[in-house]
Amino acid sequence: MDDLLTERLTLHPFTPEEAGRVVAGEPGPTDLWAPGYPTEGEKTGARMFLKGCQDGNDPHPFGNFEIRRREDGVAIGGIGFHGGPDENGGVEVGYGLAEATRGQGYATEAVLAVLAHARSAGALVFRAETTTDNPASQGVLRKAGLALVRTDGDSLHYELPLVDSE
Repeated sequence: MDDLLTERLTLHPFTPEEAGRVVAGEPGPTDLWAPGYPTEGEKTGARMFLKGCQDGNDPHPFGNFEIRRREDGVAIGGIGFHGGPDENGGVEVGYGLAEATRGQGYATEAVLAVLAHARSAGALVFRAETTTDNPASQGVLRKAGLALVRTDGDSLHYELPLVDSE
């Protein structure tokens, strides 16, 4: 699978080897990582990706991506699907950035890229979950066009239909 490119970012589809380095928190000789990367969230996403790779499976197009700045190739975060489409064609995404790179619009740019990718790969509904104490993530999801559809304790569930209703 090819990289997904945005104006400022490269969303690089993980390979099992790359995901293993993220889980271990140990960059390889050619890896460029921002300070604070990977966070525990990125390590969790990489573990999910590796679980999806078991038995030689390739979870892409609904796998995980390393978020890299195009200007210097430095990995600043991760974004990925929690699996392929469910019985209703819905996919859920999770994402995170190294703290030093937050507040610059990178998360919104990455979410919009994987949203377009999900649509082109045939997903019918795009979902994400955040918490009541994370207003920055709530803002990212609203900017990407998702609407709050359900609250469950401290969890906020957002979604966006990817097909036009007629």
